[in-house]
Amino acid sequence: MFGPVQSPATEIHGCLKKNRKKRGHVSAGHGRVGKHRKHPSGRGNAGGQHHHRILMDKYHPGYFGKVGMRHFHLSRNKYFNPIINLDKIWTLVGEEAREAAAKDSSTTPMIDVTKHGIFKVLGKGQLPDQPVVIKAKFFSKLAEKKIKEAGGACILTA
Repeated sequence: MFGPVQSPATEIHGCLKKNRKKRGHVSAGHGRVGKHRKHPSGRGNAGGQHHHRILMDKYHPGYFGKVGMRHFHLSRNKYFNPIINLDKIWTLVGEEAREAAAKDSSTTPMIDVTKHGIFKVLGKGQLPDQPVVIKAKFFSKLAEKKIKEAGGACILTA
């Protein structure tokens, strides 16, 4: 009514805590000589290059230091270049579209890969032996060669 009521299940009774067994024993299991002090070796990752060096070198090699060149004002969209291979190009429009295009030879189907969020077409795999026009920002040499061999065309878009 006046505040949150805690159930007895969330609290551990004193009689159930482990240090009850240690009552009456002077050092409570922490030894007389070394003593149980607060943070004898430092808190957290302290001493990684000093007194904990062996552990850091053994289990975390390369943790300290730098690598590579600095790139000021790095914008990742400059390097964003999703790819697709020729063997997967027809999956963008579906098998039915490919079969329909194979039946109707008067028109050549156009696949605009940029509409599917893909920028570059690579030449892995085989194209079916039917002409297709592909629009993309980039083509590899092998992809361009295979598309033209199939009777298709490559159209570059900005």
